[in-house]
Amino acid sequence: MSQPITSPAAPADTFSSSASQAAPAKTRGSLGHLLGKVPATVKNASTTQKLVGGTLLALGLTLLARRRKSLPSTQAATLDELLYFVNDRIAGYQRAVDESENAQLRGYYKQLVSQSQQFATDLNGYLTREGGEREASTTLKGKLYRAWMDTKAAVTGRDEKTILGSNIYGEEWALKAYEQALAEQTLTGPLRQAVARQYALSQKTYAQLQRLINKQA
Repeated sequence: MSQPITSPAAPADTFSSSASQAAPAKTRGSLGHLLGKVPATVKNASTTQKLVGGTLLALGLTLLARRRKSLPSTQAATLDELLYFVNDRIAGYQRAVDESENAQLRGYYKQLVSQSQQFATDLNGYLTREGGEREASTTLKGKLYRAWMDTKAAVTGRDEKTILGSNIYGEEWALKAYEQALAEQTLTGPLRQAVARQYALSQKTYAQLQRLINKQA
């Protein structure tokens, strides 16, 4: 696999030291390996929760590997995997819309839901032209993380800063997915350009979310 892409370049303020996990990922294999990474919040769960989560993640990796082999091309396989993370982005921001009580932030989250849905529509269009089927699934990692946040909120509550922090975490995963999709060098022509444009917009979103959370008391 080739080295991580350098274009489009990330803004200087995109990845802060306080969010070291957002640094461009070293590419290893396909996008599927991202699904095996357990969120830090899940790592703090009980032994039983870890075992259940690990089993689900392992199952998800197996199913994803089988689906990848059944797709008509490597370009379709890369698109299919990327869409899992784009669909996570939709679910994450819709969750923020439902939970936020700040009208201005809710409006921003709604914009990000619409943007993410457009991302998915565009990628699914390319995927079907490649002979694949539309992908509407989210990752097991995303499902586990959202379930864990529900459990945590039931105990500690959820304020606007917590919601923003969850959004930042989700955007970090989207960035890593885009970086690896581009670094795999399976995407070409207009499709690669479309993915690169989405990646650049995700970078801007990440930077804006960081600015918003820094304004919270």
